[in-house]
Amino acid sequence: MPKQKKGFLLIPKFPWIYSIFARMKSTKHPAAALLYILFLCAVLGSPIHTFAQDKPGLIKRLADKFLSNSEENNRNPSLIVIPSLGYSQETGFEYGLGGVYNFYLHKENLKNRSSNISASATMTTEKQKNFKLESDIWTNNNDYHFITELRLRDWPFNFYGLGMNTWDADKERVGQKMLRIKIESERKVQNQIYAGLSLKYEHLKYEPGESDATFENADMKGKEGGQYLAFGPIFSIDFRNTNTYTTKGVYLRGIFNFAPKFWGEDDFHGNMIEADARYFHPLSSKIALGSQILYRGTTGEKPPYYAHNPLGGSNSMRGYYEGRYLDKNYLSGQVEARFRIFPRIGFTLFSGIGSTFSKQHNDRWIGSAGGGIRYFYSLEHKSTLRLDYAVGEKRPGEGRQSGFYLSLSEAF
Repeated sequence: MPKQKKGFLLIPKFPWIYSIFARMKSTKHPAAALLYILFLCAVLGSPIHTFAQDKPGLIKRLADKFLSNSEENNRNPSLIVIPSLGYSQETGFEYGLGGVYNFYLHKENLKNRSSNISASATMTTEKQKNFKLESDIWTNNNDYHFITELRLRDWPFNFYGLGMNTWDADKERVGQKMLRIKIESERKVQNQIYAGLSLKYEHLKYEPGESDATFENADMKGKEGGQYLAFGPIFSIDFRNTNTYTTKGVYLRGIFNFAPKFWGEDDFHGNMIEADARYFHPLSSKIALGSQILYRGTTGEKPPYYAHNPLGGSNSMRGYYEGRYLDKNYLSGQVEARFRIFPRIGFTLFSGIGSTFSKQHNDRWIGSAGGGIRYFYSLEHKSTLRLDYAVGEKRPGEGRQSGFYLSLSEAF
């Protein structure tokens, strides 16, 4: 019999693929179409010719790719897709998919850093939607570095008030619709020193839960939403041994964004500043210490809600709901011990301290601590799937603050 050719001629052997394409074509919901696309990517993440009969079976190839402890140096791309499932009283059941595609723009250059494109799409039974598409691209010799983000969000959030002395009893659920576009471009000017430009646009609308509640009474503008366009310079020094799972080196980055008064009074105009300093030190071949100091600040007479800086989230001050404390300035520090005991499995222990503050609200420093597990789904790219759990403070009369975090990248 003639040898089976590689390529799309093999697709008839998988009629369910046609069914997926038919569903994509018939759906009228863009988020649903994206879910079908991500599902296909999960199955067809490797080139289509991997299904050829002269290749090892698909199950064996997937097992070798995601379970083998041998690290290949062929610098091939890697793809992982994971489901997103959850439930909360406010949003109902949440479902969707997220994925990351890792690759090298120039495979021949062994010093080239790993690039990635990530996407996630989730929906709830209460009709909320969240879509995010991000990229982190490094060109040949790491001469240029590009970071982009596109985000569409129709999702409520909890507002507690401004400052560090807010209470859970004052929590108000606020509806939010958001469009965010961010582009950051850096060029290597000397050795590991980079300089570039940042551009960011946001458009937001809010729907407070009650007319006479915490959000409405807060001393800030933009309670119905607003928009702004901010741009400015970037400066960074990057001596990390890798940009994915860092165990050695120094990383310094500063961004200064200026937002002119293009629109109305409820739209933000002022300055946004971000400074990020990281240091990593290996203790052995399997253990490393990492540390980070992060500052975000906003200047302006009375900035709108969306221009304030939140404490908490999956990357900084883990254990606190992002926005549990909120103000013009945010400063935090964290340390993390990284244990890579096995090629595919690692563990972490971390702790942090942070506060928000302004002229109107004093600082109040609080701590967090936790641990997590890492699964290296790509040994070659040193890319991880992480699961963290962290706890924060326990205020009088309230439960202890805590959180679980599932992510396809390291916290810092």
